Amino acid sequence: MFGSKKKQNEAPAPQVTPPEELSDRKADGSKKGPTPRQRDQVAARQRPLVSANRSEAKARDRQRRAEEQAKIRRGMQTGEEQYLTARDRGPQKRFARNFADARTCLAEFFFPVILLYFIVAIGFSSMLSPSGQVTTTLMMYVVILILIVDMFITWRALKKAVIAKFGEVERGVLWYGTFRTIQMRFMRQPKAQVKRGAKLD
Repeated sequence: MFGSKKKQNEAPAPQVTPPEELSDRKADGSKKGPTPRQRDQVAARQRPLVSANRSEAKARDRQRRAEEQAKIRRGMQTGEEQYLTARDRGPQKRFARNFADARTCLAEFFFPVILLYFIVAIGFSSMLSPSGQVTTTLMMYVVILILIVDMFITWRALKKAVIAKFGEVERGVLWYGTFRTIQMRFMRQPKAQVKRGAKLD
């Protein structure tokens, strides 16, 4: 008696049709077509973990890095502090750069004169007489002497200007500003930010 009542209360469990079977059948229950193989179904569900187009991803990465490098180069050329190397950072280094760029120094023309000397001394040595070779060598010594005197004057003037503005001179600032005058203006890095003869604050 109790057993029959228990059987009546138990509802039959609903049958769940797998998604694969539902997708393969029409509304009237007939099959749409042949059931796909299991490996084909697994392959359709898989998604690649990396970009399918590796060459496109590499191109985007190269473009991003090129843009970053260009930004850094522009920042270094214009003297933006965050892009400068440790050698160029600091307010005194910036002042020394501007001081050197505002001056017209004989030292700036040292390398062109040196280049001209080697061209004459090596390329035309056979055409020069012994006295001409001696004269050329003496002229080179005179140029070097003028360079030393010019750099000494720049050193003294820069030291005076830095002390007047900052009260003291940080280590390496005088050498940094003085040797900048040896470089030709268009070769200087960071690029000159002041014109020749400009008055510094």
